[in-house]
Amino acid sequence: MINKLQDSAAQALLDVADGATVMIGGFGTAGMPTELIEALLEHGVRELTVVNNNAGNGDSGLAALLAAGRVRKIICSFPRQADSHHFDALYRSGQIELELVPQGNLAERIRAAGAGIGAFFTPTGYGTALAEGKECRLIDGRGQVLEYPIRADFALIKAERGDRWGNLDYRMTARNFGPIMAMAARITVASVHEVVELGQMDPEVIVTPGIFVQRLVQVPRQSTRGGGFKSGA
Repeated sequence: MINKLQDSAAQALLDVADGATVMIGGFGTAGMPTELIEALLEHGVRELTVVNNNAGNGDSGLAALLAAGRVRKIICSFPRQADSHHFDALYRSGQIELELVPQGNLAERIRAAGAGIGAFFTPTGYGTALAEGKECRLIDGRGQVLEYPIRADFALIKAERGDRWGNLDYRMTARNFGPIMAMAARITVASVHEVVELGQMDPEVIVTPGIFVQRLVQVPRQSTRGGGFKSGA
């Protein structure tokens, strides 16, 4: 019987090793798999390469992983904002490597990995420092830069519901990078708020088929002080 549900986030991440490349879903805090990141932090692995849209917010989640010195390199599109102080300090002191990727290129490089695309040309970044050292061509009269897929050992993503086969759907903006990251990693670990029986999810609303998910962890929903739920949570 196929049952991908794990007893805990810690159990789901036991085989993450030092030096692993880990994709972490989320657009800022929307859709960030906080419980999985906390378990990864507790696991104690180091020298990670992290792929994420941002470089951490405040002091929790990805920011806590950075603050603990567990990340060697981050590949992202938006590393600096008002509350990204941990990344900023690490980068200025030379303790972390940054690969800056325009947001559309980041999404397409991840998607290309899952789709089996060897490389692609894009005009984004052409003629800028981001194109230095990369193959460039004129295609239909427009400058283009050759970009390669981003693959990962693990993808940590957050979904709304799942069944024991790993089929997933998402809540609003929490969807963001989750579906393409699930396809681009060797092992995808998804946290969900609700686990349903097989057949309860309408096939038309399943966004990530279970074939792309290896492990599932059920986590409680985080409520706000007012009794509601966090937007995009």
